[in-house]
Amino acid sequence: MSVAVVTDSTAHLPEGFAARHAVHVLPLHVLVDDVAGLDGVDIGPAELAKAFSERRTVTTSRLVPAELAERYRSLLDAGADSVVSVHLSRELSGTWESARAAAEEVGPDRVRVVDSRTTAMGLGFAVLAAARAAADGEDGAGVEAAAAAAAERTMTFFVPETLEHLRRGGRIGAAAALLGTALAVKPVLHVDAGRIVPLEKVRTMGRALARLVELAADAAGSGEAQLAVHHLAAPERAAELATRLDERIAGSSGCVVSELGAVIGAHTGPGVLGVVVHRL
Repeated sequence: MSVAVVTDSTAHLPEGFAARHAVHVLPLHVLVDDVAGLDGVDIGPAELAKAFSERRTVTTSRLVPAELAERYRSLLDAGADSVVSVHLSRELSGTWESARAAAEEVGPDRVRVVDSRTTAMGLGFAVLAAARAAADGEDGAGVEAAAAAAAERTMTFFVPETLEHLRRGGRIGAAAALLGTALAVKPVLHVDAGRIVPLEKVRTMGRALARLVELAADAAGSGEAQLAVHHLAAPERAAELATRLDERIAGSSGCVVSELGAVIGAHTGPGVLGVVVHRL
């Protein structure tokens, strides 16, 4: 049997990974001053950073059912027996709901939809697990289970420069956003049950970087783990974080560094730094 794996652009798979693992990526929508573009196609990290520097308004929108249904049908028509569509948390976007509607339209017996309960490489690791299961000959149920299991073993921590972008986009409550208003305080956030929630606060970004290393090491434990570092317009910090993680976590099978795309970056803002831990 042949199972096609679909995801959205918030997975932020490193360059070349989607093609190598036969993953079909659909870009979400980004609007800059109401001019629409596609995440990673028309608008990438550089364009987003420029828009922020020019104080332009950046908003995002989900995939709509028609886009997903068209891709599902094309994959099935091309010979796939079924489709497993893995997406960012339903708590963060309506894309999962659109995928469910598209699956009902195309045929729920042939299209399975997975809520990863996370995003970025938290989603990416789940997608890659699904792709490996599909390559190993698993059926739709097996591929779906592989994605869900991988997502369950993933933890995400990040530190934005400010919580204002998350507050404006409705991804964090006004009360929680107060954590980031104090002078010289950096909020440490994590993804819990699909939601972005405050974890603690530290003083200075240097201390925040050290805390991310500690949290990642605790999450990885003594076993093997895959790691990813994300950033937006902060490549030096990201490289330093990746180096520290490799030195600290003995069971790491490697750390990929990926700049956030326009959709996630629109809600975190420039300067954000994060780490994703996937326990093997």
